[in-house]
Amino acid sequence: RQSSACSSTERTRRAQRFPQNVLFQLLEENILTFVKNELKKLQKVVSSDYPECLEKEDEEVLEEQRRSREAFVKISVHFLRRMKQEELAERLQSRLLAPVCQRELKSDLKKKFQCVFEGIAKAGNPTLLNEIYTELYITEGGTAEVNEEHEVRQIETASRRPARPETTIRREDLLKASAGGEEPIRTVMTKGVAGIGKTVLTQKFTLDWAEDKDH
Repeated sequence: RQSSACSSTERTRRAQRFPQNVLFQLLEENILTFVKNELKKLQKVVSSDYPECLEKEDEEVLEEQRRSREAFVKISVHFLRRMKQEELAERLQSRLLAPVCQRELKSDLKKKFQCVFEGIAKAGNPTLLNEIYTELYITEGGTAEVNEEHEVRQIETASRRPARPETTIRREDLLKASAGGEEPIRTVMTKGVAGIGKTVLTQKFTLDWAEDKDH
């Protein structure tokens, strides 16, 4: 990799001394070298024994190189589809482009939720959520109805469905399948008195996911 970087630098120096037609020849050399190297990597990705270590390697490259690689993957997917190779295109997209979207989403969520403001937001000082968060006592179960009145419990119990027994649950297990359940839970409704910490709980849960902590 070091020798490749040196040869690329040497070509750049040569380009500064030559006219435009030669410069474009050198540009073609750089592009072809890049394409050949990336195609070798993509061939490994779509193989059945795809190594998970490739993603770790991708995290170590410079941001500029990573963006170039992502652009090349999109071009490759485009041409595979033009060649009617949908299965290969989908495999490549799911293994390389989907993680890119998830990484960008996690980065945005981390910026959004890592700090909280005490007092009025404009005048308050941002505080790291992880430094002040206090675990809540969370239970699952209770009534199955949805209360349309904000922060108010209805007293009419006659019309309610039978309540399930409430059991304690960890924050990390909020979306895990319950006993006997086949699939993980995708939607959770939080319920509790005003100011108890429901909003901060969901903020903390989202931040944990963005920071790759276990759920």
